[in-house]
Amino acid sequence: MSLKKAKMADLVNYRLRVVTIDGRQLSGQMLAFDKHMNLVLSECQEFRTQKKPPHNEATRTLGLVILRGETVVSVSVESPPPTDPSARLGLQPGFGTARAIGRGQTPAASLSGPIGGFGAPR
Repeated sequence: MSLKKAKMADLVNYRLRVVTIDGRQLSGQMLAFDKHMNLVLSECQEFRTQKKPPHNEATRTLGLVILRGETVVSVSVESPPPTDPSARLGLQPGFGTARAIGRGQTPAASLSGPIGGFGAPR
């Protein structure tokens, strides 16, 4: 593993501040990264300074963000990961359960596979 990947792997679950090409700053907990420096940030907030006077800082909450590595200028640590594993993401469980949704229909006969006896192996 290269040194850069090792450093980034050490920052998983840390709260980071990422500066992008267009001057925006994103602050969130890093969940994942890849070789292109694409980042997945949870509980993300965006900070940007307005160009028109007065130069106020606009803030908005984004939530879960996938940030393209091409736009990343710098990454800095804001805080270490939470020590309590149950509060690691700070997310509350939602309602219901996750299940695949079926349409209640069987696939068309033409999509079910080759018909036996017409050149198909038995």
